[in-house]
Amino acid sequence: MGLLPLRGQVYNQSAKCSNFNNWKSLTFTSIRLNPFTMKYLPISLITLFLAAACSNQEKSGNKVPERTILTKTVMLDKIKGGWAGQVIGCTFGGPTEFGFQGTMIQDYQPIPWDSGRIAWYFENAPGLYDDVYMDLTFVDVMNKEGIDAPASSHAKAFAHAVYPLWHANQAARHNILHGIMPPESGHWLNNPHSDDIDFQIEADFAGLMSPGMPNTSSGICDRIGHIMNYGDGWYGGVYLAAMYSLAFVSNDIEFIVEEGLKTIPAESGFYRCIRDVIGAYKKDPSDWKAAWFAVERNWAAEVGCPDGVFRPFNIDAKVNSAYVVIGLLYGRGDFARTLQISARCGQDSDCNPASAGGILGTVLGYDKIPGVWLEALVPIENEPFSFTSLSLSDVYKSSFNHALEMVIKNGGAIDGENVTIASQVPQPVKLEQGFTGYYPVERRRIGTDMETTAEIRFVGTGFVLTGEVDRDSFRKKIPGIIDVEMVVDDLAPVTFSMPLNDLSRRLEVGWKFGLTDGPHVIRLKILNPWEAGRIRTGDLIIYRSQPFNPSI
Repeated sequence: MGLLPLRGQVYNQSAKCSNFNNWKSLTFTSIRLNPFTMKYLPISLITLFLAAACSNQEKSGNKVPERTILTKTVMLDKIKGGWAGQVIGCTFGGPTEFGFQGTMIQDYQPIPWDSGRIAWYFENAPGLYDDVYMDLTFVDVMNKEGIDAPASSHAKAFAHAVYPLWHANQAARHNILHGIMPPESGHWLNNPHSDDIDFQIEADFAGLMSPGMPNTSSGICDRIGHIMNYGDGWYGGVYLAAMYSLAFVSNDIEFIVEEGLKTIPAESGFYRCIRDVIGAYKKDPSDWKAAWFAVERNWAAEVGCPDGVFRPFNIDAKVNSAYVVIGLLYGRGDFARTLQISARCGQDSDCNPASAGGILGTVLGYDKIPGVWLEALVPIENEPFSFTSLSLSDVYKSSFNHALEMVIKNGGAIDGENVTIASQVPQPVKLEQGFTGYYPVERRRIGTDMETTAEIRFVGTGFVLTGEVDRDSFRKKIPGIIDVEMVVDDLAPVTFSMPLNDLSRRLEVGWKFGLTDGPHVIRLKILNPWEAGRIRTGDLIIYRSQPFNPSI
């Protein structure tokens, strides 16, 4: 009978059945071997251990356990791993952010990494970490007001913060500063960027403070995510936060991806997009590019974001969430491969490896993130992020304390070093979809400098007019605001302000949906022409009730 040496002493069951043929990578619970008394075991006995390990792993991967017991040390390690993985992934993808739109980053193109990279970005390009300092805004509000702080507190904190914002975040900031509070601030009728990625990249904190409790995480996302997003944009945050939450109670990436998706209504486009990725993975788990092409073929046509309609630019949450999932599934638990794949999917290629790295970092725990990545992180862990007073070391502690509080609040218990989590089976959140029945049919260049009035005609059911304040045209720099009245057909006038200040700017000149499908006229009038300057109009994006038919 052949014998195989076993060199270790204590093993924890963490392997999957796919590792059966590589017995050295498998570890086991409740098997304690003393190498001085038992140096060798029969192959037949090892085979039984392997089979049992695989059987247990498969069984535990089929459902969320009713109760999960973690030591405080392990829970803190996972929380640290989540935050660390997010920062590492964001930094890794920084050089390629939106440099590859509608195309993947080819294998032959290197994405550089070195031990000084995070410190360099911290010093020279701190805006890269909007993924993180946005999270920290909400963490800080909870530090001050408690974990149940209302949406209004979070909304005011982020609207008055001194960091720059874009897309759904900036549109929501403008809304809040002008009295449109959540959830209306993120609703698609008030925010043309509502399907964008914004809350998806900011929801990490919700999952990390809800270990094993994805429905609790969804509740946090409902309160905060609707500040800036709606529909698919909100679902991006709900889904990623759920995967973070599940990473505390399972180390099976496939299980985390599929179980987390149960928080999303099956009727939604977001759900179907992620199912396409899972289907491609099951068909061929070795070819991530097949999954990428499935996403491009079925879901890459931008409808909402005015910057992406009729363009290869895509910041839609479901598409970029799909890239996160591609990285997680095809990365198969390997940290470097997960970052590489999620980044090489292109588009928002810093945010996507940030999310994938954060979720996998939670699965692995801080101490198991490979040293080549951690050595770049350690030098800045005690440094506050720009625009905030919090460092990574601070947020490790805050998230840990919030998680302990959340465990108790949701039926768990703390007994000394042990934390008992009342684990939750994911439940779908409410169904909400923006831009339903709206199809972009034309992007028309307007390109005029409006000093007093403008009139634009179109045929459709809705529109978005892009444009911005002409900085060089201001007659008075203070207050630096152009007040505008917009009238569509014979509807009631709508008035709004377009500030010169970048922090409070309005992203688009105007928009309107819900019109009858037919001819319409937009009339714009500057209400303070002698105090302000010009508005430089951009493109008119026109929507109709039926998509363009290429066969005609």
